[in-house]
Amino acid sequence: MATGYLELLRAGHVLRLLTGTLIGRLPHGTAALAIVLFTRAEGGGYSLAGVFAAVHGLATAVGQPLLGRLVDLYGQFRVMLPAAVASALAMGLFAVAGTEPFALACAAVLVAGLTTPPLEGGLRALWPSVLGRGDLVHRAYALDAVAQEVMFAGGPMVVMLLVAFWSEAAALLVINAVGVLGALSVVVSAPSRRWRGAPREAHWLGALRSRGLLALLGCFFFVGVALGAISVAAVAYADERGDELVASYLLSGLGAGALLGGLWYGARSWAGEPERRLRALTAALAVCYVPLALVPEQVAAMTGLAALAGVFLAPGLACAFVVIDRHAPVGTVTEAFSWLVTTFGVGAAVGTAVVGPVIESGGDAAGFALAGAGGVLSFLVLLATRSVLAVPGGVSGAPPESENDRNAAREPGFRSEHRA
Repeated sequence: MATGYLELLRAGHVLRLLTGTLIGRLPHGTAALAIVLFTRAEGGGYSLAGVFAAVHGLATAVGQPLLGRLVDLYGQFRVMLPAAVASALAMGLFAVAGTEPFALACAAVLVAGLTTPPLEGGLRALWPSVLGRGDLVHRAYALDAVAQEVMFAGGPMVVMLLVAFWSEAAALLVINAVGVLGALSVVVSAPSRRWRGAPREAHWLGALRSRGLLALLGCFFFVGVALGAISVAAVAYADERGDELVASYLLSGLGAGALLGGLWYGARSWAGEPERRLRALTAALAVCYVPLALVPEQVAAMTGLAALAGVFLAPGLACAFVVIDRHAPVGTVTEAFSWLVTTFGVGAAVGTAVVGPVIESGGDAAGFALAGAGGVLSFLVLLATRSVLAVPGGVSGAPPESENDRNAAREPGFRSEHRA
């Protein structure tokens, strides 16, 4: 396992791109927590904090695919760096001006969300041109999925440390400033400066005209619902046992499972169609979510179930990245990856909103059952759309795969729709 990852990390530019993207995504990954803490420190209630966090989240969901389309059209440097600076300045205005007047504060978090640079989609668009070999691209996708778990686990800790040693406003300012540096590190690198999206057919739907991509987004919407439900149900489980730390045990177990699963998945070479593999991984994900509804009294047992539930998450995401690259219309790959980020986030928000009333009526077991239902629905979406996903491209009249694609020799059907 270690040898495969060492080969990947030794490839030119890989470590810089991974690290820069991870740092650049820090403001996005910690925005909700940082906004809530800052609003509370300014004397606002949880309702006001929730409004600001929701505005930022919805604006990010809208902005990611729009900015992704601009990246495909004009390149990464010309879009991502101005977006990162604009987002940081808007969040800086929020930190300096405070929560009053409401209109100004709301406008600041709105702009910060809309201009959050699509670094995730941009990195995944770069891998084929940077690595060339399909097996290394797959490994990079897996490591990317693992890096997300690291960011979502470590990001909140960074926020809390900045708050403890400085202040809530400082946390907002520092994290967003560091995020700009991360984005800068990526976009001034040689692969990012050289990268251009392939020529594309003008179409107002952009990446969404691919039926295969729509099927994939439907699947991961329900995966997001499941994760959103788990995050709240874990808190309810902890409340039932009178120890709020129990929630952190469960969520840490979920993250640890995803971390191990992603490392395992990326260390192997996979043959066959990734669409079929994705169905198998999603089925395994659903099977592992369902036992959470048993909610055993023993916290250790519940933590073990949470870790098991996380094992197939990162592999599923890594495989989904390959499937997106195969089904995105030519010249829309960054936008397509950004749509996955948006859909996943919207699903998580829906799961978080819906699970509250479910828990109030049926307890924590019902909350975890909702997560299981989300996992099952994600698999059923892929099952119902298997004929659509069987055709790479998924767009009527799409051009056939290039016989000269350097990735096709490594895995039949794998293609790279972007050029250096």
